[in-house]
Amino acid sequence: MKVIELILNVLWLLFCGLWMAIGYAVAGIICFILIITIPFGIASFRLAGYVLWPFGRTTVDKPDAGPASCAGNVIWLIFAGWWLAIAHFVTSIPLFLSIIGIPFGWANLKMIPISLAPLGREVVSTDERFAGW
Repeated sequence: MKVIELILNVLWLLFCGLWMAIGYAVAGIICFILIITIPFGIASFRLAGYVLWPFGRTTVDKPDAGPASCAGNVIWLIFAGWWLAIAHFVTSIPLFLSIIGIPFGWANLKMIPISLAPLGREVVSTDERFAGW
């Protein structure tokens, strides 16, 4: 199974992962420059790593996330989230035009919710997804 994840991640990286990760990194750099938005920058860099190499990993809710992460997600949505969500959508369109790109187009669309509300979520291996249950 790890070989399949590696192949999917390499293809993802070539088709759209690198460009999307650069978008998240730019958002993170802007957040770090503004100083008060450093927590958003940390979340953005965390998601850049996830978007760069997503297969074999997923996101789960943080059990200790409180109302501050909800309020932060609203701010994130207004200033960065919708731009990244549009980028995921636009990137998925050419992927759907080829047979090999269809699964990657769906994967891109599945990342839209996390791009809209990244705070209060963490990236884990798919092996660890149910470890706490």
